[in-house]
Amino acid sequence: MGSSPAGALRKDIRLHHATAMVVGIIIGASIFVQPSEITGPVPSLTGAALVWLVAGILTFFGALVAAELASSFPESGGVYAYLREAFSPLVGFLWGWAMFWTMHTGIIAAIAMVFARYLAYFVPLDSTGMKVAAVVAILFLSWVNYLGVKQGSNLQTTFTAAKVLAILLMIGVGFALGTPPEAGVESVVITDGAAAIPGISPALLDQGASGLLGGASFQDFLIALVAGLFAFGGWHMVTYSAEETTEARKTIPRALTLGVLIVTVCYIALNAVYFYVLPLETVISSDRVAADAADAVVGHGGTFMSALVVFSTFGAISGIILAGPRVYFAMARDGLLFNWVGAVHPTRGVPHRAIWLQGIWACILVLTGTYRALFTRVVYTEWIFFGLMAIGLFIFRRRAEIRREYSVWGYPLVPAVFAISAFAIVINQVIADPAESALGLGFVLLGVPVYYAWGRKGYLKETSG
Repeated sequence: MGSSPAGALRKDIRLHHATAMVVGIIIGASIFVQPSEITGPVPSLTGAALVWLVAGILTFFGALVAAELASSFPESGGVYAYLREAFSPLVGFLWGWAMFWTMHTGIIAAIAMVFARYLAYFVPLDSTGMKVAAVVAILFLSWVNYLGVKQGSNLQTTFTAAKVLAILLMIGVGFALGTPPEAGVESVVITDGAAAIPGISPALLDQGASGLLGGASFQDFLIALVAGLFAFGGWHMVTYSAEETTEARKTIPRALTLGVLIVTVCYIALNAVYFYVLPLETVISSDRVAADAADAVVGHGGTFMSALVVFSTFGAISGIILAGPRVYFAMARDGLLFNWVGAVHPTRGVPHRAIWLQGIWACILVLTGTYRALFTRVVYTEWIFFGLMAIGLFIFRRRAEIRREYSVWGYPLVPAVFAISAFAIVINQVIADPAESALGLGFVLLGVPVYYAWGRKGYLKETSG
């Protein structure tokens, strides 16, 4: 491909690239490091499996919603464009506003720091050195994506393929060479302040042995489900680059469906390995469960996990860096950002200024450490927009003039369940931590006066919606 006119976006993303983007962005570090975020609140084998399954199903429902919307609006920006068309440019602007300042650049910074921390296992790095390593990774991958969408998507595809092969190898070796732990073995030490408590309390084990959720409440299940959905995060980003995707109306729906299914199978199989070779209490308490599983099977778990996390996070950062600038490009084209942000490189066919703007801000977040507070306060708010996106699908179904080449399976139940679930996640977060939730939502709403001030200065263009 790549035959677009000079200065235009190039259609170099094909089905295998788009599918690799979905898989590579979703699989970062969470599944290798902290499934305890799920097994802690829901301390039972069946309960944890149910959480992963429900998280996978809800993610799949969200992917189906995005697939129909992508088939109707195959343009850069993805979720931004859907919100703009369904509601108003203001709603689309608020998504982009939160994306740039916190949600998208914050996750780039956060994953880059995870990459650097595990890189320190192989290269001696102090706290400053880890920040430098994270910045170098962001700038290097921004440069690769600056070279062209073909280069960026090829790199993403290569890392994703190798990552999935490594996961399949881990699953195969785990079941082939691993042996179930002996009943009653307490192999974990849980640290509480200065005191080390061997194993885990008999009460917790009794809860884990009784009931589908191991004695956990529905609220505990919701807490675990949010952690599971976080591990599935990023599935929607493939929609951002629709204008650079060949036959986007068909390719993106297929990529979303295939990608989410691949990730769900990998996640459930990996957890099956963890539970097969490790005691339940280890899975509940471990913050390096992949390493513990590798130790139980072949030894050298620290080396294995560190290499796997370094490799996995590097690939995830690449895909996230590729996706984000397409939203800022679309916003600039609509007059919601400065025109220069939407410039397309005359020969490389990429929104080069948006790429570097995103990279520089992500580096600032790394160097200042502010990404932690910003990201954790605002990340839950993306589910407000996901819920609105699903409602938008109902709105578009009433517009006869809108063409679509893909229809959501199970309509209207699937988008309705996804929308209700999205808003339930937000409500649960607000109830659990009202102060932090108010700060996060308040930051997003700061975009409202910015939007109207921007309009008064005459920057806004006429947009539909």
